[in-house]
Amino acid sequence: MLYHFLAPLASDVSAFNVFRYITFRSMGALITAMVISVLIGPAFIALLHRIKVGQYILSDVKAHAAKAGTPTMGGLMIMLCVLASVLLWADLGSRYVWQTLLVFGGFGAIGFWDDMTKLRQHQNKGISPRAKMGGLVLIASLAMYLLYADPGYTSRLYIPFAKGWAPDLGVLYLPFGVFLMVASSNAVNLTDGLDGLAIGPTVLAGLVFAIFIYITGNAKLTQYLYLPYIPGVGEVTVFCGAFIGAGLGFLWFNAYPAQVFMGDVGSLSLGGTLGFLALLCKQELILAVVGGLFVAETLSVIVQVSYFKWTGGKRFFRMAPLHHHFELKGIPESKIIIRFWITSIILGLVALSTLKLR
Repeated sequence: MLYHFLAPLASDVSAFNVFRYITFRSMGALITAMVISVLIGPAFIALLHRIKVGQYILSDVKAHAAKAGTPTMGGLMIMLCVLASVLLWADLGSRYVWQTLLVFGGFGAIGFWDDMTKLRQHQNKGISPRAKMGGLVLIASLAMYLLYADPGYTSRLYIPFAKGWAPDLGVLYLPFGVFLMVASSNAVNLTDGLDGLAIGPTVLAGLVFAIFIYITGNAKLTQYLYLPYIPGVGEVTVFCGAFIGAGLGFLWFNAYPAQVFMGDVGSLSLGGTLGFLALLCKQELILAVVGGLFVAETLSVIVQVSYFKWTGGKRFFRMAPLHHHFELKGIPESKIIIRFWITSIILGLVALSTLKLR
């Protein structure tokens, strides 16, 4: 809204010219989302307490018993702050911004449905895996159709560290993109098992993709760095700013010991959006690098289940996902979280290094 109201006034009042700059509005979106989150957080958490939206705690990890009753569905606060900030700072005429909001809101709606089902049943099962996966695939398919049909977009898959090598997947790019979003959403969902564990790396990944998306929408920078140029996609940097700010605001309350959990409404919306951001800036394979922690957590579950079936009941890890394995080894929760964050920072720097290594 500010862009549409104030940017046209720049011809008369030069001070308003800053609203034409994506970088200025992205920082504005970040600060706005974070401030709103910190301000409404206490009241929002109190509301969740009043309506008894408590997290169901598994009994496998005894140290988590004290977390029983901690309100969940804090992801709704993230979504509210992102939406308010984007509406305030973004160019609402950008189709890429609306496509990103489609994924963010659509995946969040599936997560909300799952969370509400768990609360009604007073257990940790939620909706059926088929219904959950079907909903995610439906939203991802719609987003991919809109992206694939866009004349300014390309179905080429750009390979990191390989200058000029970008095979065109054609129609196969559609299922590839759907898989990327759904896999990313479930990976973040699996990682969300300790206080602040998922939101920290998510914010970092949002920052990395904000840089990639800004570059992808800038003709001069893409030419200099040998990256694909997609006109208009740079406006999504403003969404990334709101995404980062809302994540930091949520971390204010989700840091150890957590006052609120994000729930599936948060983890699915955040994870699916990271997948879509990777598609928007044509850094699909970089997602596996910057989100390496999410990949490791997911692989630990796959290995655990496969090994259990193959050996007839034996376990490869003490417990999966991976963070629970370290917990059962006696490592304090706070230390696991910090070490995983450090790992994510290193992976984020590796991902950014690909900008020049081509």
